[in-house]
Amino acid sequence: MAATLAGCGGPGDSGDVTLKLVAADYGDSKANSSQKYWDKLAEKFEDENPGIKVDVSVYSWTDVDRKVKDMVKAGNAPDMAQIGAYADYAAQNKLYRAEDLLAISTQADFMAPLSEAGEVNRVQYGMPFASSTRLLFYNEKIFKDAGLTPPQSWTELAADAKALKARGVKIPYALPLGPEEAQAETMQWLLSGGGGYTDNVGTYAIDSTQNVKTFTWLKDELVDKGLTGPTPPAELDRAEAFAAFTRGDVGMLNGHPTLMQMAEKKGVKYGMVPMPGVNGNAKATMGVADWMMAFKQNGHREEIGKFLDFAYSTKNVLDFSRQYNLLPVTTSAAQQMTGNDDDKALAEFLEELPTSQLYPVGKTSWARVSVEVKKYIGKAVSRNADPGSILTQIQTKAATEANSE
Repeated sequence: MAATLAGCGGPGDSGDVTLKLVAADYGDSKANSSQKYWDKLAEKFEDENPGIKVDVSVYSWTDVDRKVKDMVKAGNAPDMAQIGAYADYAAQNKLYRAEDLLAISTQADFMAPLSEAGEVNRVQYGMPFASSTRLLFYNEKIFKDAGLTPPQSWTELAADAKALKARGVKIPYALPLGPEEAQAETMQWLLSGGGGYTDNVGTYAIDSTQNVKTFTWLKDELVDKGLTGPTPPAELDRAEAFAAFTRGDVGMLNGHPTLMQMAEKKGVKYGMVPMPGVNGNAKATMGVADWMMAFKQNGHREEIGKFLDFAYSTKNVLDFSRQYNLLPVTTSAAQQMTGNDDDKALAEFLEELPTSQLYPVGKTSWARVSVEVKKYIGKAVSRNADPGSILTQIQTKAATEANSE
């Protein structure tokens, strides 16, 4: 991929600076490709900032992280990358600090949990660009026919699942712990049980007492009682769980905003509630963010800062969020969305964002630990398994990876 960047160019180019941005595609077709969003944004920015050009290349999520990694390895880092993780580049001292780029008002506008998740050693390098939270979806018709109300605790969730099974519902609760996105379902349950991947000081605590209790409950009260459907959780991927929900085969599952569109297209009426906790609503829901970062290699700090301040304006954040059913990453945009009737569909997800907890993405080890979770966590609820021993196995690997950071 050609990645030669124009700096202070040669004769005849008026000294223009061309910023190279590599970004992920949030669209599902050419018609709504993120390339269109970025091209329009770049054109507006260039009109207002003569002398700065912005060249954007958009790639699928399957390819974009690898593309950036290859460019950096080849010594041709882009000026900016909007991808899934930033910590490795920050650890290699390749990124600008957010405070070196953004106006104080721009940096202060980021939602607090997202801003904090962008920090390494309390310095922000990752700038949140898109975010989402999770809620418990339930099939309204199935629940109404069974005379059930959505659960507010684990006990109620298990009781609802049992009632749904008795009525012949194929998958009372979908528990996708397959390799596609097991780390997400796992984190949602860990948080609802009062635990998480890390402790209060950021050390991996995957086999904590709370986490072992959570997975023991899942195995004993849902999986072993046949309340999670015919496919073993270790073999059920999130995409198939979502598809089954849109077929009317699932009573309940954790989902993000994309599931709303999928269900509506199939005519499935659904409700959404916060994830139940062990004795009531969970202390926090899981938040997810994708990241913007700026590389120091080409030295365009001032120009990058101007573009990012523009990209993070309230209007532009709202435009992107609304186009792709994502949550805004800034407080100003969130406040406007909250008060807008047209954004009601996202309001419940947005309500969870200020207290959400994110993956420990500031750890360079997290990418490798996440792979371990995907590989092994499903075994924790398999027949004859000891959940504690599986969690300890993953914790041992996580501690080893953390020590190598």
